[in-house]
Amino acid sequence: MGEGSTNTFVMKCGGSTLAALPESFYEDLRRLQESGVIPVIVHGGGPAINDTLEKLGIETEFVGGLRKTNEAVLDVVEMVLAGQINKEIVRRIQGAGGRAIGLSGVDGGLVRAVPVATAAEVGLVGDVVAVAAEIVEGIVTMGYMPVIAPIGLGENGQRYNINADTAAGAVASHIGVKRMIVVTDVPGIMRTELNGSDEAGGQGRKVILPEVTFAEIEEMVASGEIYGGMIPKVKAAMKCIHGNVEEVVIVDGSEPEVLSKVMSGERIGTRIMKSR
Repeated sequence: MGEGSTNTFVMKCGGSTLAALPESFYEDLRRLQESGVIPVIVHGGGPAINDTLEKLGIETEFVGGLRKTNEAVLDVVEMVLAGQINKEIVRRIQGAGGRAIGLSGVDGGLVRAVPVATAAEVGLVGDVVAVAAEIVEGIVTMGYMPVIAPIGLGENGQRYNINADTAAGAVASHIGVKRMIVVTDVPGIMRTELNGSDEAGGQGRKVILPEVTFAEIEEMVASGEIYGGMIPKVKAAMKCIHGNVEEVVIVDGSEPEVLSKVMSGERIGTRIMKSR
């Protein structure tokens, strides 16, 4: 698609977030598509995978933030991501009048993977080594939004479970996109500002940080300004920044026309970058 491509962008979203998004979000996707700006969507689906594994009585655990994956777990991961969630997203886009094609990293060898360095502990989890950008470009050129499930393909046809944030960053980097949008259920990275009266035990005032660097994030996590459920969201967004990706914008998917606002240059959500 070329360096600095402006007719597309990569959007990463968790499966549970996508399922909860209002119809207006999908209408915003359609409007962008009609204007010639085609989103490339990479999605996750952790909660749905957990539910299905539990129903099937298959034990699962996380090691260092990665799901320990054997062939039985991988069967479920692929079924839920590439089957259930991927097609649900496609249906919702098309229901709003948009045009989408769903696929996984296995299709056409779209996402090539090798075992992660900790494979001895986590099993069939992969790192992305190549993305067939021409497949994404072909789908976009035809006027469809690619909706990609993060399953990778390695040597001898071996499948790998790939962290959705890592996959999204790799797709963005390989197709020449410098900015990614991460859609969540929060309006951005929040920090608590204390004033004189709050220091005695008050709650302080929550504000959205318009932009933040990796170093600032680490400082705020250490100090407790970023805490609880916000920590994994921020860490996940940081994982997206590698290769040619320079910044990630975290936004709330329930904000009206949020994607259009970001693409038009409006300052919304939190912009994360490695350094200023």
